[in-house]
Amino acid sequence: MIELSRDNEFTKINEPTLKDFMPDVSNGFTATAGFELSKKDVQPEESKIIDALMEVKDPEIPVNIYDLGLIYSIEIHSEGNVDITMSLTAPGCPVAGEMPKQVAQKVASVEDVGFVKVMLVWDPPWSPERMSEDAKLALDYSF
Repeated sequence: MIELSRDNEFTKINEPTLKDFMPDVSNGFTATAGFELSKKDVQPEESKIIDALMEVKDPEIPVNIYDLGLIYSIEIHSEGNVDITMSLTAPGCPVAGEMPKQVAQKVASVEDVGFVKVMLVWDPPWSPERMSEDAKLALDYSF
């Protein structure tokens, strides 16, 4: 608690916590990066976008977000713009407001990618069944 004094009166307030600075992602969240390309009909390679996504790791789980099954869809438009729909392992994830931004920036760095929009959704909810076989092996997960 911090005590503030004004006109001989004291007021107690709570110190801000990390949660006070995090965006509310309970209804989803959208992050963007990159810019519109001046060239038309540019088609970035999906494999390069996937490679970029595989460089992003969940800080609490030592597996990349693509193999975790957090990427629900990748839509590549003819002008090089990319729309990604993703989720997280849980709505209370401490990186919920940061992970979509990191994904957008990573994908925007791929050759021939223009504007990137990453939409964080909670429906359908993520489940371990979405993980790749590699992720299941890395996490020693079995059904």
